Amino acid sequence: MRDTRPFSAGDRLRSFGFAFRGIRCILRTQHNAWLHTLATVAVVIAGIALRVSTTEWCLLVLAMMGVWTTEAFNTALERLSDAVSPNEHPLVGQAKDIAAGAVLLAAIGAAIIGLIVFGPRVMAVLFRAP
Repeated sequence: MRDTRPFSAGDRLRSFGFAFRGIRCILRTQHNAWLHTLATVAVVIAGIALRVSTTEWCLLVLAMMGVWTTEAFNTALERLSDAVSPNEHPLVGQAKDIAAGAVLLAAIGAAIIGLIVFGPRVMAVLFRAP
């Protein structure tokens, strides 16, 4: 269905409010989001300390946002599934498992990118000749 209302800056600002409310919901209710927050902070600190390049920052940010985005979609799908089918249903369970699997895949990919970016720097620091 097409939105036929004229553009409204106020409506756009309200939509940002809804988006921030959703982010707050994820942070308040999802234990994995707390782990993502810790990982995000650790990556930012490591990136600053190890002076990663602009290109490496882009890859790290893409990886982190991929994890956050899949976590958000996973949470949304879980909430919607619970509203539509409050009783256990095998297909709903499979959908939730698949969405959780997507988060895991994104996290594995992000970890691999982290190893590629940080691995050589960490090895250089650990094995630097005195």
